[in-house]
Amino acid sequence: MTRAASFAGVILAAGDSSRMGRDKALLPWPTPAAGQTASSETFLSATIRSLAAATEFVVVVVGKNEAALAPIIYARGASLVVNPDPGRGQFSSLQVGLHEVLNHGRDAAVITLVDRPPVSSTTIQTLRDAFEAAGQNIWAIVPEFSGKHGHPYLVGREMMEAFLRVPATSIARDIEHAHQEHIEYFKVEDPLVALNINTPEDYAGLRISRNG
Repeated sequence: MTRAASFAGVILAAGDSSRMGRDKALLPWPTPAAGQTASSETFLSATIRSLAAATEFVVVVVGKNEAALAPIIYARGASLVVNPDPGRGQFSSLQVGLHEVLNHGRDAAVITLVDRPPVSSTTIQTLRDAFEAAGQNIWAIVPEFSGKHGHPYLVGREMMEAFLRVPATSIARDIEHAHQEHIEYFKVEDPLVALNINTPEDYAGLRISRNG
């Protein structure tokens, strides 16, 4: 038996990108090859586009970078919500985003981070299909590639409520582990789900992997 969920997209983008030295949301994507002009597309704009194809609306959680990100967000038809104190940690941004999802009357969310290239639209649709086909006891679908778990992950109302019941300083992974029996780890053939981009070297490595 399948279930029909009303999905929102949530992009967490309130971090200060201290290790990168510049806002990762604004990194050009795809990464330009040597001598090429940088794309006008960014991690943020490309991620909005990828989520918009599989959700009813997309909300971006921003922090002190609101002024820099707002034009991109609005130009691509998404909305934003401000985390008033992103220093509390990434989980606080997740809670801000989930409150926005519930305020819009949606009962499921596709959640991802802005500090990575967006996965393919096929991957998102595959995860959504898996969520809709899962039993009612499954609260979340987490993608897995080569033994590593990543983003975007999909959550239903039960998982959202579990996230919202705990302090803003919590860690999402700990909450997931506390409800392990309700999590399904779903294998996908998309290495981007498990990719983390934290430093300029990580970002440069994307260009090498794309051109190599």
